[in-house]
Amino acid sequence: MKKLIKLVFSRIFVVALAILLELAWIAALVWGISAISTHVARIISILSLFLVLWIVNKKINPSYKLAWTILILTIPFFGVTIYFLFGKSRIAKKMSREFQYVLNRISDLIQEDPEVRAELEEEDKGISNQSQYIRDHAGFPVYKNTITEYYSVGDDMFPAMIEELEKAQHFIFLEYFIINDGRMWQTVLEILERKAKEGVDVRLIYDDMGCATTLPYHFYKQLQSKGIKCASFNPLRPILNIILNNRDHRKILVIDGHTGFTGGINLADEYINEKDRFGHWKDTGIMLKGEAVWNFTVMFLQMWCVITKMKCDFKEFEPHMYHPGPFASDGFVQPYSDTPLDEEIVGENVYLNIINRAKKYIYICTPYLIIDNEMMTALCLASKSGVEVTILTPGIPDKKMVFLLTQSYYEQLLEAGVKIYEYTPGFLHAKSFVCDDEVGAVGTVNMDYRSLYLHFECGTWMYKSNAIMQIKMDMLSMLPKCNEITLEFCRNRNIVVRGMQSILRLFAPML
Repeated sequence: MKKLIKLVFSRIFVVALAILLELAWIAALVWGISAISTHVARIISILSLFLVLWIVNKKINPSYKLAWTILILTIPFFGVTIYFLFGKSRIAKKMSREFQYVLNRISDLIQEDPEVRAELEEEDKGISNQSQYIRDHAGFPVYKNTITEYYSVGDDMFPAMIEELEKAQHFIFLEYFIINDGRMWQTVLEILERKAKEGVDVRLIYDDMGCATTLPYHFYKQLQSKGIKCASFNPLRPILNIILNNRDHRKILVIDGHTGFTGGINLADEYINEKDRFGHWKDTGIMLKGEAVWNFTVMFLQMWCVITKMKCDFKEFEPHMYHPGPFASDGFVQPYSDTPLDEEIVGENVYLNIINRAKKYIYICTPYLIIDNEMMTALCLASKSGVEVTILTPGIPDKKMVFLLTQSYYEQLLEAGVKIYEYTPGFLHAKSFVCDDEVGAVGTVNMDYRSLYLHFECGTWMYKSNAIMQIKMDMLSMLPKCNEITLEFCRNRNIVVRGMQSILRLFAPML
C-alpha cells in the first residue's frame, strides 16, 4: 500500500497521467470528427496509407517499419496521431543543431595520433578497421598511454571511485542516468560538497526521466545552492513531446582529466548491493587512467554546453593539463559515445563488428536481449561458423514483461548453437563484450532498441588491454552460478506465454 501511495503522488505518475489524458483527448477528438464526417475518415485513411509508404521507404530498422505499419493500418486515426507525436526516433532538430555547433567548435581538439593508428594497423588491420569505424562515425579516436582496470561488481568499483574523488584537485565531472538517495549517493555527495568548497570545479548532469522517482523536482537547484554546478537532461514535463523518448543513459565520471569511470553502475545503493531489489545485483564497470579519458571529458562537456547554454574552454580540461608527465600504457583504448542525433547506430555497430570478426569466441553480458534482425543474424552466423557464442542474461528480472520478451529470442539463438545462461543469484545489469582474448567493450549500451536507437550512450572499446582478460575471467566465473537454457525450456512453455511473447516481439521497437 505504501508503494502504491508513493507512486500515485510521484512526479512521474502525474506526468504520465497528464500525457495519457492528452492522448485520450486527441484520440476522442479525431474519432469524433471521423465518425461525424465520412470525408474526414477517408482523408485519415488516405493519410495513413501515404504515411506507411513514407515509413517503408525510410532508412530505419525494418522492425520499426513493421510495428508502425501494423499500428497505423489497424487503427488509422490513433496510429497516425501517435506516430507524429512519438514515431521519430531522433531528437528535436534544435538540440541536434546545438550539438553540431559544439562539435564544429572543438573538432580540432579531438585529433588522433597517427603513430598510434599506424601501430594498431601493424598489429592487426582488421582490428584497426573496427577502431577506425568508431573514429570516423562516433568522432572519438583511439589511444595508447592509458591503463585499464575492470570491476566485476559495483561493490568493488565504488571504493575506487571514492578513492579517486578524494584525490581531485581541479575538476570533477559526473553524468548519470539514475541517482537515488542512500549510502552510495550520500558518500559521493559529501565529497562533492567538500571539494566544491575547496575550489574544485564540480559539475553534475542527471537524466530527469531516469531520476523522476528518485529525486525531488528541481533537484539541480539544491545542488547549485551547495556550490555544485548541476543540470538535468531533458526535464520531464506533463506535455506530449517526442523528446521524451530520448534519454541520457550514459554513466561518466571524470576526475582532473586523467581518470575516468564508466559502465552500467549508477549512483544508487542497489548497484553496490547495499539495497536488495532483485537478488544480487551483478554489474560491471571500468576505470581508465591516461590520455583516453579525454574522450569522456569531451562527451561530458558537449552535453554540458548544450543543455546549460554555457560556453566552455575545452583546452582547460585536457589530460596533461594537470598531469604533465607521461602516462603508463597497457594496450589500445577508445571510449566512444552514441547519440540519437544522427543516422549512425554506433552502439550496435561496435557490437556487430566484434561479432562479425570473431574467430574463437564471444562472451556477452546484457540485461536485455531485444535484438533486431541484423544482430540476430550476426550472432547465429558466428555460431554456425564455429565461433563459441555465449550470452549471459538475468535470472531475476527488473521488468517482467521485458524479461519475457528477452526470453522470446532464446529459441532461434539456441537452434543456431548459441549458448545462453541466466544468472540465478539475481539481476545481471552488466553490458560487456569480450572476444578472442583480444577485444572487449564495457559501457552503458544494452542490447535493446532503446539503447541502440533512442538514447545517448557510451562505452569503452579495448584491444589487448589488461581489462580484456579480466572481463573473460569474470564471465567464466559466473557460469557455475548460472542456469543454462535449453531448447526444451523454450519449446515447452505454455501457449499463453508463447502468445504473449509473439505479441511483444511485434511491438518490441516501441517498448
